[in-house]
This record gives sequence, structure tokens and C-alpha cells, in this order.
Amino acid sequence: MKPVSLIGAPTDIGASVIGARLGPGALRVAGIQRALENFGNNVVDRGDLTGPDNPMLPPVDGYRHLPEVIAWNQTLNDAVFAELEGDRLPITLGGDHCLAVGSISAVVRHCRAAGKKVLVLWFDAHADFNTASITPSGNLHGMPVACLLGHGPDGLTSMAGATPAMRHDEVRQVGLRSVDQGEKELLHEVGVECYDMRYIDEKSMRKVMKKALAGVDEDTHVHVSLDLDFIDPVVAPGVGTPVVGGPTYREAQLCMEMIADTGQLGSIDIVELNPALDQRNATAELAVDLLESLFGKSTLVRMQR
Repeated sequence: MKPVSLIGAPTDIGASVIGARLGPGALRVAGIQRALENFGNNVVDRGDLTGPDNPMLPPVDGYRHLPEVIAWNQTLNDAVFAELEGDRLPITLGGDHCLAVGSISAVVRHCRAAGKKVLVLWFDAHADFNTASITPSGNLHGMPVACLLGHGPDGLTSMAGATPAMRHDEVRQVGLRSVDQGEKELLHEVGVECYDMRYIDEKSMRKVMKKALAGVDEDTHVHVSLDLDFIDPVVAPGVGTPVVGGPTYREAQLCMEMIADTGQLGSIDIVELNPALDQRNATAELAVDLLESLFGKSTLVRMQR
């Protein structure tokens, strides 16, 4: 494993419910650095980035807090890119999911220069594929995938140095169960590979992850963007936009374990943790538990099949 850098991004600038700004602190209280060090990793906590406060204003031209969201994402983009260029594995401690524009744009910028393929695994209850014309709220944490694929404002779509930052076949979404009507149509039009809960129920999480990881090889940089509302709120209550009917604890662990088996994990977002809505930091502790699985924790010595 590469040495690891923790980057706090304490903001809820793109969210509908405030509180995600407290996420980085809760993850530290849950022992994220110690957990990773137990695997023999060199772990450095870079502390928290700073950016604009949440002004709590209504949307302007379909976007809430667009200048502030751009500012936070540009700061994170620079921080993540610096860690990647230093041959380290950056973990963004969010913060809301709008931050993925900055972190993933940095990954894309780094990988394009290095001649590597990119695969983004987007674990989320929501598609995050809204645009200004179809969003019901204007909240930018509901738009990062669309922005990364070129559907959004210039300040976000061009952050990787080219627009769009990614092709539709470089992102795979897992766990969807709350998708707005406009998003459904746009996802279908663009052709994003999505595995919703019905598909997971019918096919099993193992088969879904095998499909999602198809084509990963030694030249692939795998980025995990983990919105904690991906998991059923019975298990992960500390999120701003919970949706019932999500993956179980074991299904979520299987996702992380199968990614670890590839050996190609290169960067991570942990987002939408809202300690104000949590129960005794249980969701933060779950996030650390899942992160351990991403780094290879297993009950037994695994035989690759």
C-alpha cells in the first residue's frame, strides 16, 4: 500500500441539511488514523482545509452557493492532486458529496498525465446527476456526477483541466434507490452504468461488484466515493438524507473487500457523515470499519479465485 494522507474538508456548503461540516472530526474521534496505522500504513493527517462558510441562501439560476462550492472544490482539488503527485493515497474526510468534483478531478488530472485508466465507484443512495434545469432543490451535492461528466457550470466541469473530466464508462454507481425523474432520463440518455437496489436484490451484491470491477487491471486507478447514505439507515443513521432499503452491513463490507482484492485502490472520499444526526458516533465508527476492509481487513487469509 502507498502511504496515506487524510484531508479534512469540513463543509456542508452543497448539502440540504447542515452538519456534514462536523464529519472529519467525528471520523478522527472514531480512530481513523490509528485503524489505518494498524495495517502498517504510513498515515499523515494533513488537518482540515478551510473555505467559505455556508451562507444558507436560496438557489440562484438553479444552484445554491455556487461560488462557495467552486472555492471548496478548487482547494480540495489542489490538496488531493499534491498528495497523488507525492505518490500517496489521499482520503477526503467530508463534508458533503459536492466535494467529489474536486477530489475526482484531481484524480483524473493525475491519471491522465501518468497514462493510467480511472474507475470511479460511486456508492450512494442517490444518483447525484441533477443539473440546474432539473434539480428540485438547487443543492450541489445532488450534482457532482453530472458535473464530472460535463453537465454543469464551467467552474466545476473544467476542474480536471478538460471538459468533461470523465467519460460515462469511467464511473459505476452502486446502491441507488432515490433518483429524481429528470435524473432518470438523463442517466439513461448518457448511459451511466448504474446498479440500483432492485438489481442488487435480484442479482446479489457479489455479482454486482464483479460487474462493477470488470476490466480493472494493474493500469487502473480505482477511486471510491463513499456516501454513507449508501448503507441502510438502520445501520448508518448519521446522514443528512437517509433512504430506507439500502445495503446491509455485510453487503457494504463485501463491496469494500472485493475492491481491496483488486489491489488497485488509489483514492477515497468518505462523505455525508452528519454527527448531529448520529447515535453515539456509530456511523463514523462504521465508516472506519469499512475503510479497514478497503485496506484488506479480513476474517481469514483470502485465497484469490
